[in-house]
Amino acid sequence: MKNYLLLILLVFWSIPNFSQDFQMPKGPSQDLNRGGNLQNSSIADSLMNRFGDKSTRLNKNPDAKIQDYLMITRQNDTIVVDTSLTIEKYHKINFLREDDFELIPFSNTGIAYNTLSFSAIKSIKPKMGASNKYISYDSVDDVVYYDLPTPFTELMYRSVFEQGQLLDAVYSVNTSRQFNFSISRKGLRSLGNYQNFLSSTSNFSFTTNYLSKNSRLKIRAHYSNQKLFSEQNGGISDSGISNFENGNSQFLDRGVFDPNFENAHNEFLGKRFYSDQTYIIKEKDSLNTRSLEFFNSVYFEEKKYKFQQTSSDDFFGDSFASQEINDKLFLNSLNLETGLVFQSEKFGKFNLSLSYIADRYSLENYQIDDFVDSTQNMNSKTSYLNGSYSKQFSNIELKLNTENFIFGDNQSNSFSSIAKFNFKNDNSLVIKYNFYSVAPNYNTLLFRSNYENYNWDNEFDNSVTNSISLDLILSNILDLDIDLISVKKHVQFEKLIDDNSSGINNYSIVPVQHLDNLEVLKIKLARKIKFGKFSIDSKLLLQKTMSDNIINLPEIVSRNTFYYSTDMFKKALYLQTGFGVKYFSKFYMNGYDPLLSELYVQNDKEIGEFPIIDFFINAKIQQTRLYFKFEHFNSSFTGYNYYSAPNYPYRDFTFRFGLVWNFFM
Repeated sequence: MKNYLLLILLVFWSIPNFSQDFQMPKGPSQDLNRGGNLQNSSIADSLMNRFGDKSTRLNKNPDAKIQDYLMITRQNDTIVVDTSLTIEKYHKINFLREDDFELIPFSNTGIAYNTLSFSAIKSIKPKMGASNKYISYDSVDDVVYYDLPTPFTELMYRSVFEQGQLLDAVYSVNTSRQFNFSISRKGLRSLGNYQNFLSSTSNFSFTTNYLSKNSRLKIRAHYSNQKLFSEQNGGISDSGISNFENGNSQFLDRGVFDPNFENAHNEFLGKRFYSDQTYIIKEKDSLNTRSLEFFNSVYFEEKKYKFQQTSSDDFFGDSFASQEINDKLFLNSLNLETGLVFQSEKFGKFNLSLSYIADRYSLENYQIDDFVDSTQNMNSKTSYLNGSYSKQFSNIELKLNTENFIFGDNQSNSFSSIAKFNFKNDNSLVIKYNFYSVAPNYNTLLFRSNYENYNWDNEFDNSVTNSISLDLILSNILDLDIDLISVKKHVQFEKLIDDNSSGINNYSIVPVQHLDNLEVLKIKLARKIKFGKFSIDSKLLLQKTMSDNIINLPEIVSRNTFYYSTDMFKKALYLQTGFGVKYFSKFYMNGYDPLLSELYVQNDKEIGEFPIIDFFINAKIQQTRLYFKFEHFNSSFTGYNYYSAPNYPYRDFTFRFGLVWNFFM
């Protein structure tokens, strides 16, 4: 608490010295494109939106404006740095730095997440496994590059659960107009309220990008090193469930509960080097409306997952040997792509490329060589022909993309199309179609463990996904998103129960491929209403599965945020305060397997119909955003029936503090 007070006093102390070097803007402000977290406010709002007639010019460089501070994705989408305080930012001040509306976190930050919806596959590349770790793993597409007029720093702090903190820091600078580099690290350590439930993570990346003086050659590269560690306890024991749900006062200290075990942890590690190069062979000019580019990209990635336990436990069933459990997975990947981009104002933009992907999936567990098949690895080498096309037709934007198997081991294919119809007053309709034929994740095909139930060698077919979505955006009215997803030969983990002659139920978690089609309908509505300084931000997800006994989903997921916004201290501070309520209907929520770090389908325990109510106070001072949150403050008086997964209670009432601070010099 002393650290919180020190940070708050430091920020408030700077208020009287604020806004002395800013001038009136010479021209009208320009709106940013409508979009997500960093693009939903005007430039005037971006840096100084709550300080009246102050300019967006930065006091250390009179020629630098907020719209000059750019983040660039791997796909070359440009995002303007945004320091405004919005309700969307509030929903993203968490471990993932993303809106987790369709997720529910576990009681301790960074341990795991459960899902409240079903999402279609969006990649032709199968994953290693340990899917729950991927939620907080920064993929090659998550890394951004910078183009800046002055050095830029962002610091994000978030309090956690007992003895620790979350800190996300980014520093980037252009040493010249041609060269930029950035360093970022997100570090987490949180003890948690339950026994043996500590989490400790590190996401580090270094990026650099270069643009030649004639703007023809562009080179980008990044290095990433990540470690996601968490202790595992299997949840509270079945005997402790009644004490939790009855609110027994002796167990309000959650450390009193006996977990199913307290001698295990899992860990996900990843290292990646990435580089791409683009050279403009023929560029556009006043006499030529066509351009031709050559591009090439390469990245190598090493991933490792391990589950370790000091001794075997009956929780996972029988083991081959009683000594220490040390199950390890490895995936080494090489990805190459080279191609040409032709662009014409008349014909549009064409992209044609060849790609090569080589995967080596392997397992290491020398303790069980005498008990199971010695098959310990899978190799995959595959070549693809890729193409894309995009064109602006008056008020219609069209994008097509395809990835086609040529030869090799992984016979995956994909096709996607997007048509966007732009109407007046920022209204639009987006129609999307996606097709993916993808091999299942490697850990569903081959897995080895000291536990007898966790050994398999499967020959599953590709899962084939077709999805169509309609996204209707009516500015200041509502956003309506309708998704219809169909999956053939869907693969998932399931809990199987075998009633043996002794009357004891032995369960195991195994991968299963369903021959019946999986069909899911999702309807998402979002609406924001303002009454003067009062606002309501609502989001509703309705979903229905038309396939019995495959997956389980809540039919309703909702989140409503009621808040009040105002300027204070002569517009030196902007305040938002209110309540947030999240709710989902009761359903057979997925279970969590700590050995695999996977969610699995279960049909034993229904979970849901408990409200999660938060009270928050958000404030913005200069380029600093402060977040005070009384999380789940209704936990003690609406019933102790809240879970993140079977045997894993959700978070109790706690106070959280967050801070995001930007520096532009």
